[in-house]
Amino acid sequence: MKMQLYTTVEVSPMPLKISMEDGVVTMGSCFADAIGRRMEEGGFRVERNPFGTLYNPASVAAALERMVEDREITDRDLVQHEGLWHSWHHHGSFSRPTAEETLEVCNSRIHQSHKALHTARVLMVTFGTAWVYGLIPRLKGEGARMVVANCHKLPAAMFERRRMPVGEIVALWKPLLVKLREFNPGLDIIFTVSPIRHLADGAHGNQLSKATLLMAVEELLSIFSLQIPISYFPAYEIVLDELRDYRFYGPDLSHPSPLAEDIVYDRFQQSAMTPATIQQAHLNAKKMKQLRHIPLH
Repeated sequence: MKMQLYTTVEVSPMPLKISMEDGVVTMGSCFADAIGRRMEEGGFRVERNPFGTLYNPASVAAALERMVEDREITDRDLVQHEGLWHSWHHHGSFSRPTAEETLEVCNSRIHQSHKALHTARVLMVTFGTAWVYGLIPRLKGEGARMVVANCHKLPAAMFERRRMPVGEIVALWKPLLVKLREFNPGLDIIFTVSPIRHLADGAHGNQLSKATLLMAVEELLSIFSLQIPISYFPAYEIVLDELRDYRFYGPDLSHPSPLAEDIVYDRFQQSAMTPATIQQAHLNAKKMKQLRHIPLH
């Protein structure tokens, strides 16, 4: 009798087949960045995390709204801390020594991503956590607490931390999905949930967060499956159920290792690309690696 030593996660072929000519936009956690980078190396046209790493559904939604509207940030969206100016809507990789530099790098990327999203064939959205940080208004009556994309190491007392419920995520994304399709009628949307474990929330808190994200995506799929080309790729399940061994994680035991990312990307290719496209992407990545190689002599 053949022994089955691990659980195989079945990945159904996606209705879309991504080609080299198709534009791709990736948004969300650093796992989306890892997959986007592999697609870039394979020769695909990728706009990769134009706001930097975003973890929660509210920040990803706000970024996409801004991209669709081509709406710039202003100095009201900035905060100065430890010698740098930071955007509440961007990852720290966009922070600069002056407010003018920060606005320039953020807004130029917004304009670039607006154009990329308008012509893209695929939008891949990766949710990382349902936990959000709301900026507490300095004065009473200033309005609702804005969910920030990054706290930029400012004092915890400036923020209210909470977990978004499923209903809030769905209510936020329902009109956004319609807006995205109106902006780009040829856009296919792929949701994933990041397999990266957010252990700062504790093991139980991390599981509650991931379950919230999975349930929210499932509800969106059930609402829009007959109206919008929307699908789910089980990156979370592949790593957590099929690659459930710490050799597939990095030294922090939270982030998937490069090998795990390669395996997930291979499964994604098998699901969303034709054999000819996969072969071409492999050849392109091989050439890219050769070009980066520096001879010893």
